[in-house]
Amino acid sequence: MTAKATVSTVIPAMHYRDAARAIDWLCEAFGFERHLVVPGENGTIAHAELRFGNGMIMLGSVRDSEFGRLMKQPDEIGGAETQTAYLVIDDADAHYARAKAAGAEIVMDIKTEDYGGRGYSCRDPEGHIWNFGTYDPWSA
Repeated sequence: MTAKATVSTVIPAMHYRDAARAIDWLCEAFGFERHLVVPGENGTIAHAELRFGNGMIMLGSVRDSEFGRLMKQPDEIGGAETQTAYLVIDDADAHYARAKAAGAEIVMDIKTEDYGGRGYSCRDPEGHIWNFGTYDPWSA
């Protein structure tokens, strides 16, 4: 089976306790752009789509639902993650400075990798781990 030809065929999905705040922070710290934000009840976010280059993430507020019960927040499992996103960037040093200035917790400092590319890893305010780097597997 072949994936439908589209801009991005893999779209990570995440939950945040304060999704509205997370959206603002992800745009400020990492450079995401709002594509769609659907408000929910009581200040929650029912669904949001944020663009980054030709990629996207989807996110929403943590809620007690069939799907929501399948997920845990990092602070519920000792700060661990079971998967993370890697985002290809043009200038790792500038991106690192922007994220750090916005309060991202750097968990793996910026460095040049043996396999090529320069990057770093950090946590957002709710503990999700993000990886950014100049290594582009599509052009390697």
